Amino acid sequence: MPSALPDGEPVPDDGALPASALAGAAARPLGFYVHVPYCATRCGYCDFNTYTADELRGTGGIVADRAHYADTVIEEIRLARRVLGQDDGRPVETVFFGGGTPTLLPAADLGRVLGAVRDEFGLAAGAEVTTEANPDSVDARYLEELRAAGFTRMSFGMQSARQDVLRVLERTHTPGRPEAAVKEARAAGFAHINLDLIYGTPGETDDDWRASLEAALAAGPDHVSAYSLIVEEGTRLAARIRRGEIAGVDDDVHADRYLIAEELLSAAGLEWYEVSNWAAAGEATARCRHNELYWTGADWWGAGPGAHSHVGGVRWWNRKHPAAYAAAIAAGTSPGQGRELLLAEDRRVERILLELRLRDGVPVDVLTAAGRRAAEKAVADGLALGSALDEGRVALTLRGRLLADAVVRDLVD
Repeated sequence: MPSALPDGEPVPDDGALPASALAGAAARPLGFYVHVPYCATRCGYCDFNTYTADELRGTGGIVADRAHYADTVIEEIRLARRVLGQDDGRPVETVFFGGGTPTLLPAADLGRVLGAVRDEFGLAAGAEVTTEANPDSVDARYLEELRAAGFTRMSFGMQSARQDVLRVLERTHTPGRPEAAVKEARAAGFAHINLDLIYGTPGETDDDWRASLEAALAAGPDHVSAYSLIVEEGTRLAARIRRGEIAGVDDDVHADRYLIAEELLSAAGLEWYEVSNWAAAGEATARCRHNELYWTGADWWGAGPGAHSHVGGVRWWNRKHPAAYAAAIAAGTSPGQGRELLLAEDRRVERILLELRLRDGVPVDVLTAAGRRAAEKAVADGLALGSALDEGRVALTLRGRLLADAVVRDLVD
């Protein structure tokens, strides 16, 4: 979750949504995102809305600390029930705990938050319930408690298997710990496990990246996410590059690393279903269904500081700082800081932007005449599949995945 928030228009104190946002809600999937903003230390590349204990000390009293966080979020879940209405009737299909490091909270607290979602909304049969975790923030007993509480999926931040790369990223775990965490999660009964990897770290070599992929695959997850490192302004990593302490990485290197990922992951039986995500081939439940809600424009409620929500074409975001967020909840008002009502054109453009990244692509009928001509050119240039276009969709080739942003720019015209 990026730390910068837009301005938008004010959110009503009671969080009420316009009637247009609630119309037809019963036909749309509903998910919950729970942001846990706490980290033991701040990684040098991180630009997310996260806080260490030192950063929060003295800023918000008990309302901002970890011990009371679950109770605060539970109050927002109850607010969500009031805003969406008792007659909404939709059970929640996915719940995702992200951060930060959600597993810095006791497993019982995460279970209580999940229990609040279940009590207020109900969980759909086969609901996906995920939490992110740093590999060194959990042990076998903690994972057993999560599984008993109803969590179904773990996502571990592995990033790299090489100590030198982890050191540049300022990650706290040691090589081998992510693989051990996967084993512990399997023993606890988790059928679905993701490993997050990052490529393009300054100083990383092709051999380092291959070693990371091979170590991840050897651990046996059914899902791997591989993201190129983006050096965000204001981070310690950006400052180090600016001072010349370490060298940046050019786009060609990122492209080469992506091709290596595709080669090794597909050979191991994982297939891409979104540009940065691979899941066990032929197993729909191995995909991250929560992220698929984002990519397909469904409804989700984001609880926690800085969390974003979207319901029926209305997007809003919460106050960023944990103390400000908790103060609003304690006052009985919405923690929303701002919102925007998406126009039809906004939603069309976002649909192209997001769905083009998916394996199935985006329907041609959402494109303008100029966009359709751009789609035909993308096929001619080897960036999109001609077979998909014949079926009324624009879907990327491997080369097109490398240039997805450029293809989007042409299609949205």
